[in-house]
Amino acid sequence: MRKCIYPGTFDPITNGHLDVIKRALGLFDEVIVAIALSESKSPCFSLEKRLEMTRLALSDLKNVKVEPFSNLLVDFAKSHGTNFCIRGLRAVSDFEYELQLSYTNTSLWDKFESVFLMPSLKNAFISSSMVRTILRHDGDVSQFVPKQILPLLKKEK
Repeated sequence: MRKCIYPGTFDPITNGHLDVIKRALGLFDEVIVAIALSESKSPCFSLEKRLEMTRLALSDLKNVKVEPFSNLLVDFAKSHGTNFCIRGLRAVSDFEYELQLSYTNTSLWDKFESVFLMPSLKNAFISSSMVRTILRHDGDVSQFVPKQILPLLKKEK
């Protein structure tokens, strides 16, 4: 069974994330969505809330697991029996950062492989930070996030 990890903060999960996960399922038998604690990024939503929203958004997808992590990504990957990591690229500006991450992870574990996937054009501009900004101004984010999590986002306001 070929599996991969899709790591991130998912603060919150967006339709762009969902798009990348579905694409990854076309390449891998199982996708582990690894939600980083990421205290250094000061997420808007707690880890528990991000796990809840992501599990809810992905509940209809088979062969997808959602798990938290706070250790090195390569160690998390080893503990889950995979050396593949999926990363989403929306724009050229994402690539430089993702390339640095990929090289760093590969230097920590030479078997580690990063696979870059692009979301569809309609989801290419969506980011969690954009969604958080719209939420802070009481805007409608329904076109940017999975519909299952909308009630949880409204509770946060």
